[in-house]
Amino acid sequence: MTILVTGATGHVGRPLVEQLLAAGHQVRALTRDPGKADLPAGAEVVAGNVADTASLAGVFDGVTAAHLISFDGADFSPLTNGEDVVALARAAGVRRVTVLKGDVEKSPLEQAVEDGGLEWTRLSPVEFMSNALEWAGSVRSEGVVREAFPEARSAMVHEADIAAVAAVALTRDGHAGQEYWITGPEALTPPDKVRVLSEVLGREVRYAELSRDEIVARWRREGWSDEDVAFFLTMRTDPPEAGYTVLPTVEKVTGRPARTFAQWVRENAAAFGG
Repeated sequence: MTILVTGATGHVGRPLVEQLLAAGHQVRALTRDPGKADLPAGAEVVAGNVADTASLAGVFDGVTAAHLISFDGADFSPLTNGEDVVALARAAGVRRVTVLKGDVEKSPLEQAVEDGGLEWTRLSPVEFMSNALEWAGSVRSEGVVREAFPEARSAMVHEADIAAVAAVALTRDGHAGQEYWITGPEALTPPDKVRVLSEVLGREVRYAELSRDEIVARWRREGWSDEDVAFFLTMRTDPPEAGYTVLPTVEKVTGRPARTFAQWVRENAAAFGG
């Protein structure tokens, strides 16, 4: 069967394409710019934007299962064309889908998938480990991470584990109608993450605590909106319990333990000057 992966060059889409190909599946990878995708040679790379219905003509042809993202990859806003996407999928004979959530609230695409009679599995990951790349510049140049709220815990998850859960749900029975909250194997504070960076890189990386006002000022300099800033503050000062509660989802679904932050750092050491 052919499996469609939307958002194929994203943090989850890319490892999902790789894992599905490694397991012997035919993969059609949707991306805005195939020329820059740099995906494995075995993938059928096609041009399209899941947020633009007109660009999806023929994309679902011959596809029996699809991984869908519920947000626009350009600005992460919820898709507004969910009903159109589901109509195209159903008309082409797609039977099974995974939906990667981009927000706590149910998106229009999720609702359309549920209403459309497809076998669906919702993927609800907590913070991506790749968020740590925001620190790469200061770690390389100064050996320091400047961050606020040192007691804020996160059960951050390796993106390849999100992809692994998606791969199972797309290719095996027994996952329809499930919402999988996906976490890593430990809840870490910013100082914890800095300690792991230091240990894995084999050199001192220092944590420098910022005040609330300092971090807000930085977010504003970076161009974040008032709504974004309010969301960031909530996630750090009053996060939902799901954000810091370690769950066994990865191991239960895939049969292997969730990857640690230390493993993620080893894989991405070059970005931090390692």
